[in-house]
Amino acid sequence: MTGGFFAILDDIGVLLDDTAAMSKVAVQKTAGVLGDDLAVNAEKAAGFHASRELPVLWAITKGSFRNKLILLPVAFLLSAFAPSWIIPILVLGGVYLSFEGAEKISDYFFPSQHHPKPLAETVENEDDLLAAEDAKIKSAILTDFILSIEIIVIALGTVAHQNIMMQVIIVSLVAILATIGVYGIVAFIVRMDDMGVGMIQISERFIGWRKSLYVKIGEVLVSALPKVIKALGVIGTIAMLLVGGGIFVHNIEPLHHALDFLPMLVAEISSGLVIGFIALGIEKLLSPLFHKAS
Repeated sequence: MTGGFFAILDDIGVLLDDTAAMSKVAVQKTAGVLGDDLAVNAEKAAGFHASRELPVLWAITKGSFRNKLILLPVAFLLSAFAPSWIIPILVLGGVYLSFEGAEKISDYFFPSQHHPKPLAETVENEDDLLAAEDAKIKSAILTDFILSIEIIVIALGTVAHQNIMMQVIIVSLVAILATIGVYGIVAFIVRMDDMGVGMIQISERFIGWRKSLYVKIGEVLVSALPKVIKALGVIGTIAMLLVGGGIFVHNIEPLHHALDFLPMLVAEISSGLVIGFIALGIEKLLSPLFHKAS
């Protein structure tokens, strides 16, 4: 009886060791997409009033968890019963990401078409502010949905040879860690200025070099935030094009062979740009028709 109990414990230990090892591999495989996810979502979470940053970020985080709850069972079912559907779904997600990246570039050159300023500067009353926030939250959650598909599919690919239980454990773990890690860092980024102000206020308790150190760090955090957000806006746009283009290059074989003479980075961003602007052009053509219909 005792021997059987310890045998079960040994099996559990082996399972945990295997899970940890394969989870590490899966995280390494998805690291590039996680970096893109961070850049995209930090840019999406920026531009809100300071008092609304954390509530908005929490709403996006909850949406991200809901995305995972939807996508994980679907991914496991598709892997088991319809693996041929995964690539087309992935490519559609790539089209959306490329479209968003192309739209960001279009907005930069033609800013009058949209509202690139922070929401607090583009609305006049609280109701409009909340409505604008809600629209931006939905956009962020939709983008997270597409990036989550990429993360889950890549993680699933690293453990495709394992039994279904190991697939569920490892891919679910990677998905949860991705959400916690990405949005934890995003929360730190969007609150940098408040931390800086806090450090300047705390410096009043000290004298000499400690006071100077706290003030200097606080000033750096306050002054760095706008630059970080601006940089993340650029990085996020490039990231969407790279992730979208990467999906096309790695999953559409004729395109992969047609561009194999180019460095992979150039092939991916070129594909993202071309397909993104094609999708944007189609959206511009069809948009008036939908407005007329409504």
